[in-house]
Amino acid sequence: MNNTSALPVPRWVPEGARRYLAHTEAGRSIRDLARGAGCHASTVLRQIRKVELRRDDPLVDAALQALAQTHFPPIGTGNSAALRANSRDAAKMASPIPTAEPLDTATLDVEAARVLRRLCESGAVLAVAEDMDKAVVVRDDGQSGSTRTAVVDCTIAQALALKDWISCNNPGRISRYRITATGRSALSQLLAEAENRARSRNDNGFAEAQAPFSGQGEDTHEDDAGRPRRIRYNMTESPLVALARRKDRDGQPFLDDGLVRAGERLREDFELSQLGPNVAQDWDRFLTGGGRGGFAADRGTSHGPMDARNRVSRALADLGPGLSDVALRCCCYLEGLETAEKQLGWSARSGKIVLRIALQRLKRHYDDLTGSDQMIG
Repeated sequence: MNNTSALPVPRWVPEGARRYLAHTEAGRSIRDLARGAGCHASTVLRQIRKVELRRDDPLVDAALQALAQTHFPPIGTGNSAALRANSRDAAKMASPIPTAEPLDTATLDVEAARVLRRLCESGAVLAVAEDMDKAVVVRDDGQSGSTRTAVVDCTIAQALALKDWISCNNPGRISRYRITATGRSALSQLLAEAENRARSRNDNGFAEAQAPFSGQGEDTHEDDAGRPRRIRYNMTESPLVALARRKDRDGQPFLDDGLVRAGERLREDFELSQLGPNVAQDWDRFLTGGGRGGFAADRGTSHGPMDARNRVSRALADLGPGLSDVALRCCCYLEGLETAEKQLGWSARSGKIVLRIALQRLKRHYDDLTGSDQMIG
C-alpha cells in the first residue's frame, strides 16, 4: 500500500482532515501519525473519529472524496476502496473531479469572504441540491419570498463545510447551510487581511511602517489659550487616553483635558531626558522604597536633556511618595492601571483614583511654574 499522497494536500485543509485522509487513504497508522505530529495517539484518534462522524454531511463527504481521488493514488483493494464506494452514493451533489489545478488557498479566501459575507445577512442560507455543480445563497425577504444573492461553485461550498464554516442540520435532496460561529470569526479575519493587503498596495508597501505613526504628526490639541499644539508622540500608547474616555457617576469625563495634558507634559519631559549620553536614567529611585535624596542631573550633557531631567525630578519630588509612583508608572513607563496596582500592592480599581489625584497635583505644579520653567525641550 502506498503511504504517500500523489499531490501535496492544500494548506486550507484542516489538520484533522489531513490526518483522516492519511489514515484512511494512505494507510498510515494512528501511532505513526501521532509520532509525526508530536502528540498522543488518542489525540489523533479523536480527530479521525470526529471527521468520520461528519461524513453524514453531503458536502463534507464530497470534499473528502474529492481530496482522496485528487491527492492520493488509487487503491484497488482494502478498506479505503470500500469506503470510497460506500460514500459515492451519498456524494451525488459533488461536482466531477476537475483535471485542472486543485483549489488553492488564495482563491478560497476570496470566495469565502464573498460567500460568508452574504451568509451573515439575516435569513440567508446556502442551498445545495443533488446532482448540481453550483450552489446558491438565498435570503428570505420577509414577504413569503426569497432573493438569490450569490452563486457558489460546489468545490468552494465543500471547502467551507470541511472547514466547519458552514453547517447543515437536516441534509436532504436540497440541503440548507448556515454560517457557524467559526465561520463568522474566519470572515472577520479574512476581511482584516484583505484590508491590510489593499492598504499595503495603496501605500506602496509602507503601510505597516506608517500605521503606528498615523495621526501622530497630524493631530493637534488646543492649549488653554486656544492655540493648536502638536502631539509629540502616539496618543494611542498612553493609558491616560483610555481612562479619559471613561465617565464618572455624574456623566463627566473621568480625566479632563487639563489633567491629560499634565500627564502628557511629564511624559514629554521624560522622553526628552533620555536623549543625553547617559540614557539609562535611574528613575526607579523615585518609586516607593527607593532613595529620593541625592538625585543629580547628568553632568556634561546638552542643556535640553539636562533641563528635562531637572523638570521631571522636580515634578516627581513635588508629588511625593505614592503619587509619584503611579505617575511615573502610568505616564512615563506607560504601564496599565492593573499592572501598576499589582506592582504597588494596591487593591483593585484603586489606581485610577490615586492617578487622578496625582494628575491634579501635577497640573497644579505646572500651573505654578513661571518663565522658562514652562517651556518644553
